[in-house]
Amino acid sequence: MSARCQLTGAKPGFGNAISHSHRRTRRRFDPNIQRKRYWLPSEGRYVRLTLSAKGIKTVDAVGIETAVARIRARGGKV
Repeated sequence: MSARCQLTGAKPGFGNAISHSHRRTRRRFDPNIQRKRYWLPSEGRYVRLTLSAKGIKTVDAVGIETAVARIRARGGKV
């Protein structure tokens, strides 16, 4: 499973891990990805989405129907 949000498109960022001696090595900042199941009343079924924490808050704000429409508009499969 890739670390990418289906709704917001959040993906890992990259940067440096800096040690006490100030040596720099590359590291990865992963988004807070969760798998969450929502009831989709228009289709009469559950959908399982891979969302970041911000994506979950967006679904709570706009509703699951609007969120699924946005995912499909981006070309995502639900």
